[in-house]
Amino acid sequence: MSITPGTLDRRAAVKALLADRGDLLVISGLGSSSYDVFDAGDHASNFYLWGAMGGAAMVGLGLALAQPKRPVLVVTGDGEQLMGIGSLLTIATKQPGNLSVAVLDNGHFGETGMQPSHSGLGARLEVIADGAGIRSVSDIADMAGIERFRNSLRDLSGGPRLARIRIAAGEVERALPPRDGTYLKNRFRGHLGFKVS
Repeated sequence: MSITPGTLDRRAAVKALLADRGDLLVISGLGSSSYDVFDAGDHASNFYLWGAMGGAAMVGLGLALAQPKRPVLVVTGDGEQLMGIGSLLTIATKQPGNLSVAVLDNGHFGETGMQPSHSGLGARLEVIADGAGIRSVSDIADMAGIERFRNSLRDLSGGPRLARIRIAAGEVERALPPRDGTYLKNRFRGHLGFKVS
């Protein structure tokens, strides 16, 4: 069983999602998700995960719990979210109202050669999230859906929310954010108001 492939351009979808971001804190997953967030505009409130496969949603959960007055958005891919599928259960038990997870789903493992992912073979991440107990779940296949989801991001009590965003499969040019972990950590901590030495 396979799913209907997405048609949204990933870069356009992420740019629209991050438009007028205000005080939004963004955690981006491994690989293409980080490239997409960086391409939409580098910002001190972006934290790019390099080499933390499957960890984006859990990092987002920790940040949402530590910063309950700030909206937190995780932007990740279907492959990474599938690797960290158990994180949806933990997010659902904690119910952080300020946490949103956007899963860019092209049905493929893009970083390892575009093999079909479980979502490309029929697993529905939005159904799994709903079953886990995520409060607000959506399946987005058009830019109007992106806009509706973006408009919900600043609601600090309506989450957790997860949107499966159906993007087209295919290669896009890499837009590489900084790779220095110490720099990224210090920049992000400084943005949050912590003293950085």
